[in-house]
Amino acid sequence: MAPIISITGLNKTYAGGFQALKNVDLTVERGEIFALLGPNGAGKTTLISIVCGLVNATGGEVTIAGHDIKREFRAARSLIGLVPQEISTDAFESVWATMTFSRGLFGKPPDKAHLERVLKDLSLWDKRNDRIMTLSGGMKRRLMIAKALSHEPEILFLDEPTAGVDVELRRDMWTMVRGLREKGVTIILTTHYIEEAEEMADRVGIINHGALILVENKQTVMNRLGKRELTLRLQQPLRAAPRIDGYDLTLSADGEELTYTFDSQAEHTGIAQLLRRLSDAGIDFKDLRTSESSLEEIFVNLVRQGP
Repeated sequence: MAPIISITGLNKTYAGGFQALKNVDLTVERGEIFALLGPNGAGKTTLISIVCGLVNATGGEVTIAGHDIKREFRAARSLIGLVPQEISTDAFESVWATMTFSRGLFGKPPDKAHLERVLKDLSLWDKRNDRIMTLSGGMKRRLMIAKALSHEPEILFLDEPTAGVDVELRRDMWTMVRGLREKGVTIILTTHYIEEAEEMADRVGIINHGALILVENKQTVMNRLGKRELTLRLQQPLRAAPRIDGYDLTLSADGEELTYTFDSQAEHTGIAQLLRRLSDAGIDFKDLRTSESSLEEIFVNLVRQGP
């Protein structure tokens, strides 16, 4: 099956000479949740804005379900729902009025049942007659998602959807996104909250200085680039980490914990031999634990390396 989004050689240089995107190639499969990660100014919003037809690219091609975003703009754009970072609504409109207006903008016939379902899914049905100005910040964020879904798009872009919302609402939105994916909607998510990508995404892309430096299955990234740590809680504190050939050992500041970092994908981790050699050296431990690199640690390390 052909990808629902295909991006080839995408470039964007602004009038002042700043190159926001550099030869970006990316495909997004139908029905997946794709998380785009990157620091501020990396090019995330520029990329989304070009795909959604809000910004013109300097070069390259974008197709949405086979429709060229420039030559077949109307057909391509009708498949897309966009939830931007900034909350932008008519404060004096009612929730219901803005939903019906948003649906009409895409030439869709009235469908009260669909709008009702969307508002109920986002816990907004009881607010349908309220003016937008009376809604809380979290409710306004939900309304932005509802508006984006009003015309039944096949693709939903969420640009920092949970910025500034509380943890409970963030969890509710994660549940909503999973529900949309189960209905066949493709989700492209940009976020500063790495745990969102780790929690939900099928694949992640990391962008820095306008270049995609990695696109990979989330678990593959964590397996390939992640590290595991073995931490030993010692019976007696040490003044310095023991020197054992082939092992990189670090000692905590209080001398009570010894940590060994290893590649969990390696054929031999060397843990059993390490424990024997420590025992031979008279170093005993009373507890041990292992931990794995989070997606956030991997992301930070990749961004530091640069494109």
